[in-house]
Amino acid sequence: MTDTARPLSWIDIVRLGLVQASLGSIVVLTTSTLNRVMIVELALAAMLPGALVGLHYAIQISRPRWGHGSDRGGRRTPWIIGGMAVLAIGGTLAALATAWAATAPLAGMALATLAFCLIGVGVGASGTSLLALLATDVAPARRAPASSITWIMMIVGFVITTAIVGQLLTPFSFERLVWICGGVSAIAFVLSTLAVWGVERPRAQAVDPNGDADPQTAFFDALKEVWRDTRARRFTIFVFVAMMAYSASDLILEPFAGLVFGMEAGPTTSLASMQHTGVLVGMIAVALLGNRIGSGPDGFGRRQTWVVGGCAASALALMGLGAASLVGPGWPLEVSVFLLGLANGGFAVAAIGAMMGLAGADGSGREGIRVGLWGAAQAIAFGLGGFLGAAAIDAARAAFADAGIAFALVFVVEAVLFLLAAHLALRVDAPEASAATAARPDRPRALAESTS
Repeated sequence: MTDTARPLSWIDIVRLGLVQASLGSIVVLTTSTLNRVMIVELALAAMLPGALVGLHYAIQISRPRWGHGSDRGGRRTPWIIGGMAVLAIGGTLAALATAWAATAPLAGMALATLAFCLIGVGVGASGTSLLALLATDVAPARRAPASSITWIMMIVGFVITTAIVGQLLTPFSFERLVWICGGVSAIAFVLSTLAVWGVERPRAQAVDPNGDADPQTAFFDALKEVWRDTRARRFTIFVFVAMMAYSASDLILEPFAGLVFGMEAGPTTSLASMQHTGVLVGMIAVALLGNRIGSGPDGFGRRQTWVVGGCAASALALMGLGAASLVGPGWPLEVSVFLLGLANGGFAVAAIGAMMGLAGADGSGREGIRVGLWGAAQAIAFGLGGFLGAAAIDAARAAFADAGIAFALVFVVEAVLFLLAAHLALRVDAPEASAATAARPDRPRALAESTS
């Protein structure tokens, strides 16, 4: 890892949090509000917007490559600003495409495909570089709280954006939708540029020791090196399963409120704000109490209790939403959504803190590619989870006359995935079985398995 002139201050960290909040404010409109409009107002199959959101996550599979590029380069700031510019353009075009689809469905969906590709590129380039900057330029003792601050600010951006947009969208019109999304995208880009400008400390540019080596080959060598790290590999698998569970309801929560509870566009966007408020409270609680409960000096260990507990609590909250699907109007939906957000926030901020600790733990200069690998796992899981959740709703609604039963089934499956994620979290720091132990036939099976 290259040295910086001095670690980032708390003010610098808060400024980077503003970038994360700006990024989130654009993304939340595309994955919640535009998704709901496509399903309810345009009466499209849930699988179609699910595929669009899945596309923008699929593009983020290239996150490790962007992280590796910023590891080798001298600065991460241009990646952040450039990515935010592409994201803002994509967010505006996505709203335009949704409005256009009301009168020209094929043309609108073609533009939407381009828009979501741009969103994927923008999020990957800016988000990966931002996390890598935190992992390299923040002092080790501050990495966990720094990650908590930036994610808490991102959720604040979610809450503020969805709350304001929910009010501005009433009464709903496609013209109003385009103006609001375009305005949010422009404000987010300007704010993030001002926030990140001048924060990054000068560092010596990373140089390839084999100056004429193929950069692509060097990238794959670095990726293999990171994958051979047992904790990094197990954490990647945990991230994939946990984020799939997290995202499976992301695209169906607002349509669920519209189809089962009869809520309109503005109120369902406000419901998303209620969920993000719960996430915010959960994150703040774990950020304040995380070091008082749990064990382990660094990396994943100290936050394992919170990660496992958050996954289990998320499973219970999803069971509650399953019950709400069957009961319908009269169920305290806002409370259930808030509790789901609370549980999600608790496990998410603990996992993010662990990620920051694991990214820079060995000082190998691979922070960018590690963050990129976990970001890619998260993106693939989000895309796959969102798409499968939407596709499952379409299939279940086709099989059952009652939409409530269809949503209940999907929420229960999500709960099971969260329980599996909790099990995987318990194994991240488990000792690895040695080849000698595995090869001895007289070794008791139970003992061999307990060390794997």
